[in-house]
Amino acid sequence: MSARNAHAPTILVADDDPVTRSNLALFLRSEGYRVMEAADGDAAVAALGDTAVAAALLDLKMPKRDGLAVLRAHAERLDEIPVVVVTAYGGSSAAIEAMKLGAYDYLTKPFDLDEVLFTVRRALTQRALVAQVQALSVDPLRDDPDPDDDELVGRSPAMVAVFKAIGLVAPADEPVLILGESGTGKELVANAIHRNSHRAAGPFVKVNCAALSPMLLESELFGHERGAFTGAVARRRGRFEQAHGGTLFLDEVGELGLELQAKLLRVLQSGTFERVGGEETLNVDVRVVAATNRDLKARVAAGEFREDLYYRLDVVAVTLPPLRERRDDIPLLAEHLAKQLASKHGWPGLLLSQEAVAELARRDWPGNVRELRNALARAAILARGRVVRTEHLAGDHVTGAAQLLHAPPGKSLDLRAAVAETERRVIRQALEQAKGHRTHAAELLGISRRQLYDKVREYGLDE
Repeated sequence: MSARNAHAPTILVADDDPVTRSNLALFLRSEGYRVMEAADGDAAVAALGDTAVAAALLDLKMPKRDGLAVLRAHAERLDEIPVVVVTAYGGSSAAIEAMKLGAYDYLTKPFDLDEVLFTVRRALTQRALVAQVQALSVDPLRDDPDPDDDELVGRSPAMVAVFKAIGLVAPADEPVLILGESGTGKELVANAIHRNSHRAAGPFVKVNCAALSPMLLESELFGHERGAFTGAVARRRGRFEQAHGGTLFLDEVGELGLELQAKLLRVLQSGTFERVGGEETLNVDVRVVAATNRDLKARVAAGEFREDLYYRLDVVAVTLPPLRERRDDIPLLAEHLAKQLASKHGWPGLLLSQEAVAELARRDWPGNVRELRNALARAAILARGRVVRTEHLAGDHVTGAAQLLHAPPGKSLDLRAAVAETERRVIRQALEQAKGHRTHAAELLGISRRQLYDKVREYGLDE
């Protein structure tokens, strides 16, 4: 060994892919580091017991023992040997869990070698920061990496930053302010913060501050005594009382009136309040997570939002990027949402064609993830739960169904009629696009020719 690296730090590279492992090792050695290699989880645990190891690059998906299990086994030494997780997995659960267990940082494949080098150097020079990321007890029910309805999905740098932030703020007990456009998934972030906090066993209570009038919202939040106002025939516990010992999520907090803002500030500062119409002072232990798509600083400047409340809520802020700023996540997110739809509606054959995924990634999605999910749900209906193609994504296909689904209050909604009208329009358009060639039309629709013939007769499209 040369004098140049005789005293260089030793970096553990743990990855079951021999090409990735070899490339990382070669690169780190070229930068003057000593390198140890591990091809599975058991070998990684053994190597982390070596006092010569100064830091580790750890893959999450490995045989014998996965990366999260290695992190758990290494939890007591994370202040001595920082671990940088490297993985190709794009879901939020793994990232949040890794940060919660004390990982120093999180990189996704394919990665930039300069980024790897920067992260390793930062980990080696700032080991003391790792101690701030406290290892929490692990819920074995969350070990399954399969996505669910509460899963945040993405592997873009912007979303990885969100996962890291959740992993860091969840163990604390301070208020969190979630910022982002409508439909970006702010409630999912609030859920993730609660699930990964020490309050996870307590209640998670949600209130939409924009959905109620000021008087009703005050009663919703703080409860009321019998006779407090017309219709208050009995005492009612408010959301703060219901959230005692847990987390209260205030969605659209920017819509609160000034009077309610003052009452909220008092609860945040002292944990005390009175029910509407009551004199008894109540004490609660609640963590508040708030969200808004408004510019609260601008509202403060305009005198519409209390400055002291803003700074009390903005102890830690998590900003969600709009979908147009993380287009690389759209294919992964679309597949995730398609799996949800397939599970919900019993469509085991629901798939997204490559052309459809490319079309989804091309769009701007001003409504963000919510709009994407609605578009996929509509397309899946048009595709009859089979292969979604680009023609299923055209918005004008569902005019007739939309008219039925947006019927005036009181009018009967006939789901079968809506689906039939949608199906008839799509089949007619496919026939027009195929210039009457039914085999081609069947291919466009992703159904058999016999099924197309039956539908053509059913909907009177023979002419």
